[in-house]
Amino acid sequence: MNSLAMRSAPVRPPVPVVDIDLARPGEFRLPGDRGPVRPQGKVRALVRLHGLPLGMVSAMDTSGPEGLWRAVANAAYVELSGQLARHRAVDRTVDGTGTPEGGVGEWPCQALRRHALHDAPAISVVVATRDRPELLRRCLRSLLRSEYPEFEIIVVDNASSDGATEALVRGEFRGQVRYVREPVAGLARAHNRGLARARGCLVAFTDDDTLVDPGWLSALAEAFAHDTRIGCVTGLIVPAELETPAQTALERQGAFAKGYVPRTWSVSDPPADPLFPFTAGRFGSGANMAFRTDVLLSLGGFDTATGAGTPGRGGDDLLAFFEVLTAGHLLAYQPSAIVWHSHRRTWDAVAAQVFGYGAGLGAYLTGALVRNPRRLPALLRRLPRGIRYAMTRSRDRSADPEADWSRRLALLEVRGMVYGPCGYLRGRLTGAGPR
Repeated sequence: MNSLAMRSAPVRPPVPVVDIDLARPGEFRLPGDRGPVRPQGKVRALVRLHGLPLGMVSAMDTSGPEGLWRAVANAAYVELSGQLARHRAVDRTVDGTGTPEGGVGEWPCQALRRHALHDAPAISVVVATRDRPELLRRCLRSLLRSEYPEFEIIVVDNASSDGATEALVRGEFRGQVRYVREPVAGLARAHNRGLARARGCLVAFTDDDTLVDPGWLSALAEAFAHDTRIGCVTGLIVPAELETPAQTALERQGAFAKGYVPRTWSVSDPPADPLFPFTAGRFGSGANMAFRTDVLLSLGGFDTATGAGTPGRGGDDLLAFFEVLTAGHLLAYQPSAIVWHSHRRTWDAVAAQVFGYGAGLGAYLTGALVRNPRRLPALLRRLPRGIRYAMTRSRDRSADPEADWSRRLALLEVRGMVYGPCGYLRGRLTGAGPR
């Protein structure tokens, strides 16, 4: 399986990933707000305006950091013009001018967040981990830089092979992070263990290979405050690094890309989507998701026959999104809730991950039908349009200038989808089914 993805793989030099705000000229920052940086040559930049993300652009300039910043800004004004216009239009709608009073102080988008957080709800953050203490350390440090006023962090140590994770949490993060052990492998089972210990009325989940933005929790809470019918909020996932060809390939595959425009979905007001609500993968990803705690508990938590570490390989997040929607709640996507993800660095790991994405999709759809067989007619009605959509997507990938590796990764994903139902049923038969 892995050699299929590695053959004819593209080779590119590493590209530093940076964070810039057009309102702060000349300043580059490392992902996760880990401090300033002065890059040289070429960068891939997340571009913001007054903290709100607009998109990612690439730029090159060899004259130094100042020239490189101007090159990034120029690229942003060209490539992200639509997002810039939309952002300014929203601000003008709020205050009539699009600028802070007197030219200083808060912009309207910032004032809206402050107002939404006036009575900030307590948030429990659950981080499941297994045998990756160094990645976990970076993740926890980023979480502790959060600007949110009231939150707790729960680390769920999921069947680790040694005591390194426990030693890290109880040592370096003593008094700041709660440690819980889940001895049975499986991401959904680990998330359920954290959910059972959560004290907040909102519960957020991220992975140990992420860095969270300081405003991540604030953006999630703001989305929930917008409408009490919202049961789940997902957020933007961007790469923390693009240092290997495999990482760049995974990013180009679009596995995490969900866009920079806020959206809300509801079964009572369905979008023009031929597969909705079965297209849960378009709603977000498990590395950046949050729920009203009582809503997730009422749904029974996550299906433990899905998720990494089980035969199903994934799909726990997708099935949870689907169940939230079909239970009558709204699901919102909030791009201001930013998580930086450290993609797998090797071709073998990327191949396994892409196969897992496909398997998770197949497992999720199987789980949705097993939990409620009456959903089968609705899914069958949508299949012909879904097949046409998949064929169109395949043609688009073939037009990619590096289509060979793209097709190979796509094939791995399809193979995973075929395997996914078997994986889910194996999980059920071996006792890993819903609790």
